[in-house]
Amino acid sequence: MSRFVTRTLNWARPVLAVLACVAGLWTAAAWGWDKDKLSETASRYPPKTQAAVKAMIQMAERAATLPDERERLAMVNDFFNKRVAFKDDMEVWSQIDYWATPLEMLDKGAGDCEDYAIGKYMSLQAAGVPSAKLRMVYVRAQFQGRPQAHMVLAYYAQPESEPLILDNINPEVRPASQRSDLTPVFSFNGEGLWTGVGATSAGNPLVRLSIWRDLLAKAKAEGF
Repeated sequence: MSRFVTRTLNWARPVLAVLACVAGLWTAAAWGWDKDKLSETASRYPPKTQAAVKAMIQMAERAATLPDERERLAMVNDFFNKRVAFKDDMEVWSQIDYWATPLEMLDKGAGDCEDYAIGKYMSLQAAGVPSAKLRMVYVRAQFQGRPQAHMVLAYYAQPESEPLILDNINPEVRPASQRSDLTPVFSFNGEGLWTGVGATSAGNPLVRLSIWRDLLAKAKAEGF
C-alpha cells in the first residue's frame, strides 16, 4: 500500500468532536446551488462573468446526468483547469491569503490552488456527488524541485477507499498512489476535519477552518 493511501486511511477519524462546535460549519445537508439566485448575483458582474457562470451551471447539470461519478469528476476538473488561469492571491486580490467563491474566481478568470479546489467541490456537489465523498486536502507538494504548500480535492468512492485526486498542477484525475509528489497533511469538508502527517506552511487547521466557514457563508449569499 502506498504511503499516501496509508495516511489518507488514517484520516477516517475526526480530530476532535469539539472542532465541529468551534468551527460552526458542519452540516449533513448536501450543497448545491440556487440557480436563480446565482444568476441574479452574476447579473451584477460584466457579461463575460455572467457567461462563465452560466457555463458552470450548464456544466454541472450535464455532469449530473452522467451515471459514473468518475466521469463527473473529469468533467468538473477539466472545466476549471481549462477556464481558470493560475495566479497567486497577491496578484489577483492584493492579499496574502484570499479564498474566492467560484463566482469570484470566474469573474477574475484566475485563482490559486484553494480556489480551484473550492470551485470543484461546490460544482461536484451541485452535480450530485455527496459531500461525504469529497475532501479539501492540504498537501506538501514537490513542485519544480522544491516542496510547497498546496491544496487538492480528493474523492473517496467509499470511506476506506483510495482517493482520486483533482488538481490544477496535474490536470489528470489520478489515484493518490500515482501522486507520489503529494504528501497529505490535513483535510476537511462540510462535515469534519481529518489529520494526516507531515508539515506544511498551510498553518493551523483551525485557522483554515475559520476561513472555510467564512467562504461558505459568502458562497451561500451568492446562491451556492
